[in-house]
Amino acid sequence: MNDSVTIWTPKFMTNRLLPRKQMILHPGKGTVPKTEIREKLAKMYKTTPDVIFLFGCGTHFGGGKTTGFGVIYDSLEHTKKNEPKHRLARHGCMRRKRPQGNREKNARTG
Repeated sequence: MNDSVTIWTPKFMTNRLLPRKQMILHPGKGTVPKTEIREKLAKMYKTTPDVIFLFGCGTHFGGGKTTGFGVIYDSLEHTKKNEPKHRLARHGCMRRKRPQGNREKNARTG
C-alpha cells in the first residue's frame, strides 16, 4: 500500500497586509500528522517548516479525506507578530506559561 500523501491546495491566496500565503488543504488520505503536511508544504513552496502553521484540520466521515487551513508566513518575525500565542506555543516558537499553585504564589508574596 502506498503511504504517500497528496496535498491539494485549491484556494491559494497571497495576503499582502499580513505578509503570508494562506490556503485550504485537502490531503488525499485520512488522518495525517501535521508535521508531515508541514514538511510537504515546505518542499512545495520552498520554505522552512517553522513558518508554516496548520489549524482547523478535520477528517471527513468515512475517512479518506482531510481538510484544513494553512498559513505560510514570509519570516519568523511576522509569524510571532501575527499568530495567536497559543498557536505559537503549540508550534514550539514560544514557551507556555505554567499555571502556578497557591504555594508558589504565597512564597513570592510573603
